[in-house]
Amino acid sequence: MLISCGDALIDFVPTKNADGREAVMPAVGGSCLNVAIGIARLGAPTGFVGGVSTDLFGRMIAEHAAVSNVELGLATRSDHQTTLAFVRIVAGESHYAFYDAETATRNWTFRRGTIPFDTVEAVHVGSTTLVNDRGAVETKALIADARASSTISFDPNCRPNLVKDKPAYLARMIEFAASADLIKMSDVDFAYLFGEEPYQQRASALLAQGTSLVVITRGDNGAIAWHAKAGQIEVEAPKVEVADTIGAGDSFQAALLFALHKQGRLARQQLKNIGADELRRALSFAANCAGLTCTRPGADPPWSHEISWSW
Repeated sequence: MLISCGDALIDFVPTKNADGREAVMPAVGGSCLNVAIGIARLGAPTGFVGGVSTDLFGRMIAEHAAVSNVELGLATRSDHQTTLAFVRIVAGESHYAFYDAETATRNWTFRRGTIPFDTVEAVHVGSTTLVNDRGAVETKALIADARASSTISFDPNCRPNLVKDKPAYLARMIEFAASADLIKMSDVDFAYLFGEEPYQQRASALLAQGTSLVVITRGDNGAIAWHAKAGQIEVEAPKVEVADTIGAGDSFQAALLFALHKQGRLARQQLKNIGADELRRALSFAANCAGLTCTRPGADPPWSHEISWSW
C-alpha cells in the first residue's frame, strides 16, 4: 500500500452563476487527500491518514474517497468541523483563504502501532498540516515509525497566508526535507522558501544529505529533476486548455509516486538505483496527469482509463 498523510478539506472553487456573476462551488480537496485520490485512481492500493470530520463536509470527503478507492480505515473520524478553503485565481495562480481553527485535521493525532509499515511501500506528507505545531509533531512521529521500511515523500505545498513565523516555518520545512527520500515542490514554493537561490544548488545540497530525488515543477514550463545516479532530467508540460490549476501539483505528485511504484522503483534502494530513462518516463507520465487535471475545474485527478500510457 501507498499512504498519504495530512490535510483533507473542502475547497470552494470559483465558478459563475446563471447570471454570469462570480460564485463558488464546494469540491473535496486538501493536498494530501488529493495525492491519495490521484494514486488510487491510477490503480495502486492507497490509504489516507489524517483527521476527517463526521459533519456534512466530512461525509462528502469520505464518499469522495470511497468512490476513488482510497482506504480510510487509517484515518481518524471525529465531530470536529471540516477545514474550509476559499479559492480565487489571480494571474493564473490559486490563492486560498483557510478556515481551520479546531478542525478535524488540526486535532488529528498519530496512533502509534496502528499502521503496519512493513506493508507500506511509501508514505507521502506535506502541506497545511505541517504549518501548525501539533500537526508537525504528529507527522514527525509517523515518519519516525515509517522510515525504517517505507520511502518518505515530501511536498511542502506552502500556504504563506497561514504562516505566522517564516524563519521557524523554513527551519521546519528543511527538517522535513532532511527525512525525505523524494522531494517535490513547485517553483512558487521554492521561491517562497529559498528566494533566488539556484535550483541546482539547493538540489545538490539535498542529494548530498541523502535525498534520492528532487523535483521542481514549473507550470507550463514543465518539470526539472535531480538524481544522484540518473543526473538532471527535464520534461515538458503538455499543451492543454486550462480550466484552472487547482490540484495540478498534487496530481503530478500522485502520478510520479504511482509511476515509480509501477516501475518497481519506489522502494528506497530501488529509487536510489533508478536509471535516467526510467526516471524521465515517470516524470513525463506525471506531467501528463497534471496537464489533464488542469483541463477541468477543481482537484480532479485522472483515472487510469483516461491516460493512454505504455509501460
